[in-house]
Amino acid sequence: MNVTTLSAKDGFQLAAYLVKPEHKPRGAIVVVQEIFGVNSHIQSICDRLAENGYVAIAPAMFDRLHPGFESGYTPDEIERAKILMQSFNIETALLDLEAARRQVATAGNVGIVGFCLGGSLSWLAATRLKGFSGSSSFYGGMVQQFATEVPKCPVQFHFGADDASIPPDNYEKVQKQHPAAEFYLYENAGHGFNCDQRKSYAPEAAAMAWGRTLAFFENTIVKK
Repeated sequence: MNVTTLSAKDGFQLAAYLVKPEHKPRGAIVVVQEIFGVNSHIQSICDRLAENGYVAIAPAMFDRLHPGFESGYTPDEIERAKILMQSFNIETALLDLEAARRQVATAGNVGIVGFCLGGSLSWLAATRLKGFSGSSSFYGGMVQQFATEVPKCPVQFHFGADDASIPPDNYEKVQKQHPAAEFYLYENAGHGFNCDQRKSYAPEAAAMAWGRTLAFFENTIVKK
C-alpha cells in the first residue's frame, strides 16, 4: 500500500494513501473518504484517478479518533463508523485536508472529490480553504447545513434521487442556493451509489457521475 505521512498545521500527523501516475502528472486530486476510512473502495478511486494522469491522495480522516481505521459495509461496521462520527471535528478535518493539498501541490493545480462525509468536507474545503481549483461532492448530506457559504472554486454536486438519508428538500436547498454550480440528480440511485462494494451501487449512475467528474477536473485542474 502506498502510504505516506502528512503533518497538519496543528502538529498532528496522519496517514494518507498516495498514488502517482506513470507519466508527468496533469495535476493532483485529494480524495475524501466516507465514514468507512481509507478502505479498498477509496483506494480504488485514487488508483483510477492516477490512471487518468493525476496524483491522488486520500488522507485518513479518522486518524485523530482511531488511527488506521477502515471498515466494510455490514450493519455492524456501519454502526461502528457512526459511533466514531459522534466525535468527528470539522475544524481539525479541514487542517488535515489542507495538509493533503500541500503534500501534492507540486504536481500542479489541485482538485478535491469526496463521498458521503467526504462529499460534505469537499464542499467545506471549497468554501473555507484556499488553493483548490475544483471540488466534486458526492451525496454530501451536511452540505445543506453550510449552503450559505460561498465557494472559492468551481463546484459540482452529485445526489441520488432515491437517497433515503438525503431527502429532496436537502439537495434542493443546495441547488437553489448555488445555481451556478454543476448539479446532477441521478434516478434509480440511492446513497453510496458510486461504490461498487455496496448494495446501493448503481452502475449506470456511477459511470455517468464518474465521467462528469473527470470532465470537471479536466476543465478545472489541467493547465491549458
